[in-house]
Amino acid sequence: MATIEECRAALDKLSDNMAASEGDVRGAAALDRSLSCRVTDLDITFAGRLKDGRIEVLDTYEGPPHEKAQIRLTMTGDDLVAMVDGELNFAKAWGSGRVKLEAGLRDLLRLRSLL
Repeated sequence: MATIEECRAALDKLSDNMAASEGDVRGAAALDRSLSCRVTDLDITFAGRLKDGRIEVLDTYEGPPHEKAQIRLTMTGDDLVAMVDGELNFAKAWGSGRVKLEAGLRDLLRLRSLL
C-alpha cells in the first residue's frame, strides 16, 4: 500500500509532467480550478489548485474533501502512484471505476487531452 509521502510525491511528479507538456496537453492543464484528490485506502484528501499547468497542493487532511472542488479525483494510493508512473492507463481505470474524475462538463472536455 502506498504511503502518504509516496502519494504526495506522485502528485508532485504529475505536476512536473503537466508543466513540461506542450500543445493540447499544456492547454488542457492551463486551467485555474480548485482540485481535490481523495486517496481512499489512506483516508486522506489532498486539496489545492490546478493553476498555470501545475498542481499546487495547499492542504492535506484526513477524511473526505471538506469542500467540493471544481475538479475531484478519487482513487487508491497504489492506483495514483501506478497512474503517474505510467503503469496504469487512466482511461481504462476511469472506465472500470477504479479512478473517479468529477468536474463540470466544460472542464471534462478540456481535460480529455490529459487522459
